[in-house]
This record gives sequence, C-alpha cells and structure tokens, in this order.
Amino acid sequence: MIDKDSPIPIYYQLEELIRTQIENEALQPGDLIPSERELAEQYNISRMTVRQAITNLVNEGLLVRKKGKGTFVAERKIEQPLSKLRGFSEDMRSLGMVPETKLLEFKEVPAPIKVSRELQIERGDLVWQISRLRLADGLPMAYEVSYLSKPLIHGLTEEIVQGSLYEYIEQELKLKIERAIQSLEPSVAFKQESQLLEIAEQAPVLLMRRTTYLSDGTPFEYVKSVYRGDRYKFVIEMYR
Repeated sequence: MIDKDSPIPIYYQLEELIRTQIENEALQPGDLIPSERELAEQYNISRMTVRQAITNLVNEGLLVRKKGKGTFVAERKIEQPLSKLRGFSEDMRSLGMVPETKLLEFKEVPAPIKVSRELQIERGDLVWQISRLRLADGLPMAYEVSYLSKPLIHGLTEEIVQGSLYEYIEQELKLKIERAIQSLEPSVAFKQESQLLEIAEQAPVLLMRRTTYLSDGTPFEYVKSVYRGDRYKFVIEMYR
C-alpha cells in the first residue's frame, strides 16, 4: 500500500491512505487511529515519516490529538454556504441541528470608532453590544460580539437576543434585511475564546467580520465572530 519506489513522498502516500479511510467512512469521527509506532511497523516506514503525515492531517483538521490519549478522527465540519445571508440559528436549523445561544453580555455602549464607521453613525452614539456563545446540538461552534444600531433595532430584550435576531428584525420590526459584506481570515484562539469554545489556546479558528444592510442601504449590524476551525468551514459556489 506504500510504494517506496514512487516519486510521491512516503509521508504523502500515508496521508492519502488515512484520508481515504476517513472519506470512505472506514474511520469514523471519534475513532482512535493506530499509534505512530504501530503505523511505522505496519507500513515498514520511519516514525518520523509517520509523524509528518499525522501532523499534516491534524493541521488540515481531519485528525485531532488528545494529550495522553492518542490521535482521533475529528468530528465532521459543518458547511455554511456563503451565498445565502442567514443568521446562525437559521443555518443550524437548515442542517437539521438544534441551535442554542448562551448570552454572555447584553448592554448599551458608546459606539467605538470601527463600529461607528461600519454603521455610519457618530462616534459615541449608543449601540447594542451583544456577546453570545453559539452552540449546535449542544456543542460550542462560535463566539460572537455584535453591535446593532439602537435607533433602528429597538425593543431588544435578553430573551430576544438569545433567539434569532434576524427573525425578530424581519417579523417584529418589519425591516427587510437585504445584504452583507463579510470577510474571513484564519486566526488562532486566545485565552477567552479557547475557554468558551472548549479548544486549546492558539488552536486554529476562522475569524469573520460582517456588516449587514437593510433594503434601503442602511447598515444596522456589525459583528465579529470566531468559529472553531475543527468544526466549521465556509463554502463558496462560483460561476465562470
């Protein structure tokens, strides 16, 4: 199964073998894979070569190391298409998962410079600041901090912000959400994020920033979200 005469590096051949087992579901999420020593003996290759292959698959998010326990197949990632503008709760329900929100902070604050620019308001104008932990089927998925224009999005309560904000805005306030400008970039989890998301410090995460607009072009929301890199991925459909 490993061709030592092939020009393809041996570590990459091992990566492909393990990746194929995961894709074919011979290895299931949560399964413990053989140790480096066992794989080295099975394929008659060096442990250094095995270690390189395993490390690459861990960095790719297909495997996860657990200290003192071994290396396991990672949980499958949730795919979120970027072509649709939906809230977290709507996304999870569309995937057949149960969304849950843990409200960490909900208050009125003077708009910081970045927020005032994005919401096109004066610096220091009052905005809602909402910090929430997002879960799906009981598993932490994202930590987000949202800022909403207080004059536009009025009547918020703790009960409302623990549910679907977008549903409240469209159904109760009768405002039409039309579009958003969103950016994504790789990052790492800092102490607070790692504790909330139940991941190690410096673990890979996806950092998302989004400004959302009503149908008349008025920006009403600016949100910064940190998604677990091992449980979430964004998908873009493109046309030529």
